[in-house]
Amino acid sequence: MDRTTVVHICRVAKQGALSALAASVPGRPAGTPEQAELAAARSEIERLRATVTEQAVVLHLHQGKSRWD
Repeated sequence: MDRTTVVHICRVAKQGALSALAASVPGRPAGTPEQAELAAARSEIERLRATVTEQAVVLHLHQGKSRWD
């Protein structure tokens, strides 16, 4: 694995962790447990969407470097 790929993955992971910490609110969540669960599910969906997008870009860049002769 190329060093730049590892550095890029670490940078994305760090940014994701910082974003999650910035979005967190200390204390008890307001609303019903169902609303809290729905908000957590939406957050997880967005995190997974960003991860899949990042992996697709990395895969595209990796495959784009080799020829299909």
